[in-house]
Amino acid sequence: MVLLVALCGCVPSAPEMVEVPAGWFWMGEDGGPPSARPAHRVYLDAFSIDRTEVTCAAFAEYIRTLDETGSRWNAAELLQRPDDPVTGVLWKEAEAYCRWAGKRLPTEAEWEKAARGEQAYRYPWGNEWDADRANTAEFELNKVRPVGSYPRAASPYGALDMAGNAAEWVADFYDRDYYVVSPLVNPRGPDHILDHGLRGGSYASSMEQAATFFRDSSHSIRSNPRVGFRCAKSLASP
Repeated sequence: MVLLVALCGCVPSAPEMVEVPAGWFWMGEDGGPPSARPAHRVYLDAFSIDRTEVTCAAFAEYIRTLDETGSRWNAAELLQRPDDPVTGVLWKEAEAYCRWAGKRLPTEAEWEKAARGEQAYRYPWGNEWDADRANTAEFELNKVRPVGSYPRAASPYGALDMAGNAAEWVADFYDRDYYVVSPLVNPRGPDHILDHGLRGGSYASSMEQAATFFRDSSHSIRSNPRVGFRCAKSLASP
């Protein structure tokens, strides 16, 4: 059963959250690209994650709390497309928003479990590709759609937009070979790699790049119009 977690009220237009219970899941894919190998079992503590990517409207509320003088962001412009996922966000900006909202960026392992569940789905909805459930290059739209545009693409926990639309920052640094040495419990990523991880693929990504196990990365030096994010939050053990 999907549990929707009520937000604390500090960010009224922020996405609802879905709860992911503690437990084991399969991370990675032996038949996937080298960076996704080997498939391995991982245990995660319980957490919640935004049901959708953070919207322009939610990010505009954050921007309005800042001194916008000299800022590259303009809240009024963001509100012209309030329901689209905010994109072009640098990793440090995404991390700052999550912290302001009382949350954090999800770890790479949390993102993958939220997307594929304990069933180790190839795509959030199952193992068979369906172009009508994701905004990827196959759809040929070439831009983001409003969050939640594909309700039939929900993950096992009810998270949406985890294949295509906007690629998403995760908290971890990126190392292509990290899975060889990754701990089995609550992995947090490597310590000394400059890139940050990206997950989920974007509207410009292929179906292979929208797979739940596909890993990507970026330095986040320049704004990328294909990249957004969602937040997560740790849950207390019962």
